[in-house]
Amino acid sequence: MLSPDRIERLVQGFDDDPFALLGVHPDGKGLVARVMLPEAEAVTAYTLAGKKAAELERLHPGGLFAGKLSIRKRQPLRYHAVYPGGGDYWFIDPYSFGPVLGPMDDYYIAEGSHVRLFDKMGAHVMEHEGAEGTHFAVWAPNAKRVSVVGDFNRWDGRRHVMRCRRDTGIWEIFVPQVGAGAAYKYEIIGPDGVTLPLKADPFAFRSELRPATASVVAPVPSHAWTDQAHRDHWAKADPRRQPISIYEVHAGSWQRDPDGNFLHWDALAERLIPYVVEMGFTHIEFMPISEYPYDPSWGYQTTGLYAPTARFGEPEGFARFVEGAHRAGIGIILDWVPAHFPVDDHGLAQFDGTALYEHADPRKGFHPDWNTAIYNFGRREVSSFLVNNALFWAERYHVDALRVDAVASMLYLDYSRKEGEWLPNEHGGRENLEAVAFLQSMNKAFYGSHPGTMTMAEESTSWPGVSLPAHEGGLGFGFKWNMGFMHDTLEYLKREPIHRQHHHNDITFGLLYAFSENFILPLSHDEVVHGKASLLHKMSGDDWQKFATLRAYYAMMWGYPGKKLLFMGQEFAQRAEWSEERALDWHLLDHGPHSGVQSVVRDLNRLYRSMPALHARDCEGDGFEWLLADAAADSVFAWVRKVPDAPPVVVISHFTPVTRHGYGLRLPMEGVWREIMNSDASDYGGSGVGNAGRVIAGPDGWATLTIPPLGTIMLTPDV
Repeated sequence: MLSPDRIERLVQGFDDDPFALLGVHPDGKGLVARVMLPEAEAVTAYTLAGKKAAELERLHPGGLFAGKLSIRKRQPLRYHAVYPGGGDYWFIDPYSFGPVLGPMDDYYIAEGSHVRLFDKMGAHVMEHEGAEGTHFAVWAPNAKRVSVVGDFNRWDGRRHVMRCRRDTGIWEIFVPQVGAGAAYKYEIIGPDGVTLPLKADPFAFRSELRPATASVVAPVPSHAWTDQAHRDHWAKADPRRQPISIYEVHAGSWQRDPDGNFLHWDALAERLIPYVVEMGFTHIEFMPISEYPYDPSWGYQTTGLYAPTARFGEPEGFARFVEGAHRAGIGIILDWVPAHFPVDDHGLAQFDGTALYEHADPRKGFHPDWNTAIYNFGRREVSSFLVNNALFWAERYHVDALRVDAVASMLYLDYSRKEGEWLPNEHGGRENLEAVAFLQSMNKAFYGSHPGTMTMAEESTSWPGVSLPAHEGGLGFGFKWNMGFMHDTLEYLKREPIHRQHHHNDITFGLLYAFSENFILPLSHDEVVHGKASLLHKMSGDDWQKFATLRAYYAMMWGYPGKKLLFMGQEFAQRAEWSEERALDWHLLDHGPHSGVQSVVRDLNRLYRSMPALHARDCEGDGFEWLLADAAADSVFAWVRKVPDAPPVVVISHFTPVTRHGYGLRLPMEGVWREIMNSDASDYGGSGVGNAGRVIAGPDGWATLTIPPLGTIMLTPDV
C-alpha cells in the first residue's frame, strides 16, 4: 500500500522516484498498474496486443489511478482514458519501460571520456522494448525532479517525471508514441524546491523558430552522404600548404527572398555555392548557425549548440548545403562559440537551479563585455559537453573546420576585468589553466576523430603556441587569425598617402612574426560594423583613390604570407556598413568601380590557387624574401614568394597616387617576367598604368619597371 504522503507527493509531481510507483509492479502474487492521468474520469488498461488487463480505480482526485492486472507477465501497457464530456485518449504507459542508458554509459559519462554523448543525450526517436517513441535524457544532477513536457502531455510536469541515474545526475525517460516534430522542454525543480522556468534541451538537435524557444524532436538522421572524395582529399593534405581562401558569410543577410525573408538552406545553396565557386574561394565560413534567440547577436550568443537555427529551415537542409558545397569543391567552416553563453531563462544559466554549466563565482563565471555566463571549463561534464559538440558538427554535418570565437577571453582570467575583479590561478597567474586544458583536449579530439578537419582560433594576443600541437605544449589549433595584420594594415591605409612614408613599419612589422603561427589574414565582419565603416570607406582619399587603394590592398594581401579571409560584400566594395537586418547591396555591381573590385578578388583567388608560390609556403619563412623593405619615401613594398619546383612570384605594392616610372628593382633572376596581376588595370576600373605585360631583368636581376599609382603588381618568370 502507498502511504497518503507518498500518494500526495506523486500527484503533485514532487516524488523523486516515480518509476518505483507508476507502471506495472508486483503486488502480492499478482501485478498492479498505476498511472497518473489528471482530469480523467475512467481508465482501462490493455496489453500492447490489445488484451484487456484491468479497469483502474481512482486513488486520488488529482488523477492517480490503480488496479490489479489479469496478466501474469510484467510488460508495457496501453491505457484508454475517458474524460468529462465524452472525450477519450489512448496512450502507452512510459513507466512500463526500462531505462535506455546502461552502466557503461554511466561509467564513461562520469569519467568525462564519452565521445558519443550526442547519441545518448537529448531526444532520440527509437524503438524500445517493442514500442516506437522518443527517449529523452538531460543532465541536471542537483535537481529534485525533472519532467519532460510538451503538447503530448499538455505541458503538465506531473505526467512524465523522469528517472534519475544517481551516478551521473542524468534524468531519462522513454515516452512511447512521441515522434519527430514534437515540441518539448524540461520542467525542473531545483534543490531549493523552486520550479524553474522551462528549459530547452542542451542537446536539442532542432528548435522552434524564434521567438518560440522550445526544443523539437528531430527525426533520425537520414542524409546519404556522397562527399567522400572531398573528405579524402583533405584527409591526405597538409592544409598549411593548401590554398585556403575563405568567404565569411552571415547566412541571414547575404541575400534574401523578394519579400525580404531569410533564404532557406536549399535556396541559399542554389545561389551561394555557385557564386563562391565563380569567385574562386575555397571555403565558406558561416557566422554561428547554432540556435540563438536574438538576431542582432549574429549567433554569438547561442542557446542551442547542437541545433542548426530554425531561421533557415530544417537541419536536413543544412546537411544538403554542406553536401552541395563539398561536391563543388568548397569546404565549410562554422564559427563556434564555447567561450560564453547567454543567460536567457530557457537556456543553460542556472540550469538545475545551480551554477551547473557556468562558474558559480562571477569573477570567473560572468563576462562583463557581453553580460553572458562563462562555461566552467574545469568541470569534466561541461568540458565533455563542449568537446562532444565540436565532434558532433564534424560527424553529423561533415563540416570541415571550426573557427573558435573569442579565444583570448577564454585564456586570461583578467580579460576585461579590473584589479580585484578576477581570481588568479593556482600559481598566482592570470592564465586560465582550465580553459587551456579544455582547448587542448578539444583540438586533440577533433583532429584525432576526423582526419582532414581543421580548427582556427580568433586569438588577439601574443599567447605562444596557439597553432602548435597540444602534445608539444601548444593549444593545438590548426590556424590562428592574424589580428595584427588586419589592425596594422588598415591603420596604414586610413592615413593620407603623404603621411604613409612615416608609418612604413605598419606594413613591414608583421613580417617579423608572420611565421610564428599558422596564420589566417582576416578582413572580417568585425571591421565593417558599429560605426567602423566599410573597407572601401576606411581607405583615404577621394572615390577614385578609395577604389584604387582597396584593389591594391587586396592584391597585396593575397600576395602576403598567410591564408585569406574576406567578409561578404567587401569583395565588391560594399559602401554601407554591414547590417544583419538587410541583404547586401548587390545593385552596386551595376557600376564599374564595384564590379572592378569584384573582378580583382576573383582573379586573385584564381592566381592564389594556381600558383604554388602564393600558397604552399604560407606558414613557412623559407617561402618569403624581402626585395624592398625600406622604400618608405616612396611607400613601395616588394617581396618574392617562392616554393621548390615552382616559379616564384614577385609582389610589388605602392600606396601613393603617383606613377613611379623607371623604378629600379632587383628581381630574383634575369630574364623576362610576366605581369600576372595589376590592380590598376583598366579592366578593374584603374588607370591602366603598367608594364605592357612584361618586365625584363638583366644578368644581375636588375629591372626597370613602371609601378602604377595606388597599385599592386605581381610578376612571375616567363618560362
